[in-house]
Amino acid sequence: MEKNQKETMDQKQNGTFELEKQDQNGTMEQDEKAVGNFVQEPKINYRGWKAMPFIIGNETFEKLGAIGTLANLLIYLTSVFNMKNITAATLINIFNGTTNFGTMVGAYLCDTYFGRYKTLGFATITSFLGLQVIQLTAAMPSLHPPHCASESSTCKGPTAGQMAFLLSGFGLMIIGAGGVRPCNLAFGADQFNPKTESGKRGINSFFNWYFFTFTFAQMVSLTLIVYVQSNVSWAIGLEIPALLMLISCALFFMGSKIYVKVKATGSPMTSVAQVIVVAIKKRGLKQPEQPWLSLYNYIPPTSINSKLPYTDQFRFLDKAAVVIPEDQINTDGSPANPWRLCSMQQVEEVKCILRVLPIWVAAVFYHVIVVQQHTYSVFQAQQTDRRLGNTTFKIPAATYVVFMMVSMTLWIPIYDRIMVPFLQKLTGKEGGITMLQRMGIGIGISVITMLVSAFVEERRRTIALTKPAVGFQPRRGAISSMSGMFLVPQLALAGLAEAFTSIGQIEFYYKQFPENMRSIGGSIFYCGLAGSSYLTSLLITIVHKTTEGAATGNWLPEDLNKGRLDYFYYMIAGLEVLNFGYFLVCARWYKYKGIGPDTIEESGENAI
Repeated sequence: MEKNQKETMDQKQNGTFELEKQDQNGTMEQDEKAVGNFVQEPKINYRGWKAMPFIIGNETFEKLGAIGTLANLLIYLTSVFNMKNITAATLINIFNGTTNFGTMVGAYLCDTYFGRYKTLGFATITSFLGLQVIQLTAAMPSLHPPHCASESSTCKGPTAGQMAFLLSGFGLMIIGAGGVRPCNLAFGADQFNPKTESGKRGINSFFNWYFFTFTFAQMVSLTLIVYVQSNVSWAIGLEIPALLMLISCALFFMGSKIYVKVKATGSPMTSVAQVIVVAIKKRGLKQPEQPWLSLYNYIPPTSINSKLPYTDQFRFLDKAAVVIPEDQINTDGSPANPWRLCSMQQVEEVKCILRVLPIWVAAVFYHVIVVQQHTYSVFQAQQTDRRLGNTTFKIPAATYVVFMMVSMTLWIPIYDRIMVPFLQKLTGKEGGITMLQRMGIGIGISVITMLVSAFVEERRRTIALTKPAVGFQPRRGAISSMSGMFLVPQLALAGLAEAFTSIGQIEFYYKQFPENMRSIGGSIFYCGLAGSSYLTSLLITIVHKTTEGAATGNWLPEDLNKGRLDYFYYMIAGLEVLNFGYFLVCARWYKYKGIGPDTIEESGENAI
């Protein structure tokens, strides 16, 4: 042997051998386990950018497929399935909410049983099947209601069988998205070695590419695919996304041999449950003095989580780490029964999660404004003059949402290349401003967004009622002569708010959750979107029912000219003002992960 090493093998009762290689000083150089034939596990071969063409390609075509169908689904339900506006909007919001909540289930199954590779493979195939089912509802006349003439005031709705077939497609898409969304970012990051500088740079570049593909898919879907659906054929327009999803499946499996496939290691939520259960069991104990010194603090050698200092928030959880005579500790320092004694590290990890939740609630209320731009701004566009200049070409109503994507796309490089360096010099902070400050700016912009939306809608309605119409929207009403381009300011502001709040929010969850819970951190973002969708559905239902018999009339009727959508927007603006105040209080109280009670930087008053 080239080195003077001594190899010792101790056979355990279960037939497993432990191989220890020691150098001259007796220091352990390698400690690996082998079974039976002593074959050592190979080192992980990170392929990095070699795997990226398959992963980025899969991401791009998956998003083109999913967004290509979802972007125009509201118009599809109202024009092909003959649903009323409020019914279609409610169904879309419930579908989006359930899809986003499904990410939590997907993250749990991924971390506990299947791993990211198997979860993504299954979910991508399921998404393709869901898109194909929805396409069949357009291609086969027996799977959707009969066409409704434009002059008809009442139209035949879908039968129970037709709705069941449509909802089965939605169900498959929910299952697919529940597996794809919490795993795709983490799976791409798995391909780089996080312990090397080049690997860290690769991970950061992958995140940039991820958001680029998302925005690219949004823009293509909201323009080319939506145009085909609205002006050529729904059957062809819905088959295109299905075929794109099939390409996504093929690209994903083509790279199987070079992927790093991290195996499932069990759900990290078990540790969270242990802390809560033990804290409840020991609730009668006296609060410890100097807990940072007296609490039981054991960190497993295999833990990938960073060591956390003690924080004085949620002190009732500290009792889970108080050692009592009945508690038994193993010779290696680990607790004999983790359901009777937890470590201070475990307690602090749970505190990280609990501190995030109030911020998450503020994000739920913030995203209500984004939901409006994807639903009622489309209905606004339908009753505006959508002609492009003096031509006869009409911009599809759902395409206007692309201006939100354009705004976000243009602002991100400006913020990253110009604003951040300037703010770094001004504040001395790595990102220029803190993550919570970035989110707070976006929430503030959301208030302005809704005020502008209300003003534009008031103007659109006034023109529709006082000036000659340029057409008639079937089963809705007169088309206002106001140009649809007047919707661009509210959509651009919404995109600007997204660039601050949503991107800041994703970074916030990624950095503030414990390292072994980053799949959960990714899914909680989507759970926030789900909460916003359900909250919007609730608001629409309440407003619709309470204003139906009011003196002002129904705010949200089929014909927006007879309603007061502007009042609804003003109401949401008021809700966002309250949410902004709530967020400021939560941000001032928040302590960033790894910041102890004696540390001032980026905690308390410096958090925002």
